Amino acid sequence: MTIRMKECTLEDLQTLQEISIETFNATFKNQNSPENMKSYLESAFTLKKLEKELSNTLSQFFFVYINHEIVGYLKVNISDAQSEEMGEESLEIERIYIRNKFQRHGLGKVLLNKALDVAREHNKKNIWLGVWEKNENAIAFYKKMEFTTIGTHTFFMGDEEQLDLIMNKTLV
Repeated sequence: MTIRMKECTLEDLQTLQEISIETFNATFKNQNSPENMKSYLESAFTLKKLEKELSNTLSQFFFVYINHEIVGYLKVNISDAQSEEMGEESLEIERIYIRNKFQRHGLGKVLLNKALDVAREHNKKNIWLGVWEKNENAIAFYKKMEFTTIGTHTFFMGDEEQLDLIMNKTLV
């Protein structure tokens, strides 16, 4: 099994949309109403929105492959691209999305390590993310990776207000 990563470009737009919808839906569909899932997926992952995100020089996307198959991706943000004002010394992990059949194979750690590398390349002192308070597996993973909860913020899934934990790791 060969694991590799590739930075995404605008040429990857269609594939990025497909994997975004697939992974988000698989992860959250059982905990949210079909109406709210449909509403969110139709607004969050449009080609136009993803094209804008990919074109933002303050954000980066990376596909992770096993052999020749894309199995997930990472999205990180710095400066004004961050979804919360965390300052110039911080990098945000906005998305670590992995296809269901490839979860629990260490790929989350591979993507997290890539985010840490990008943070260090940009001389960031903190790396942070928001994770849904009901996503217990992700929270346990981030705690294992030495992230601590420093606050919360609101996330809307369709018309439902949900709470995300803000977790942070200080880089040494």
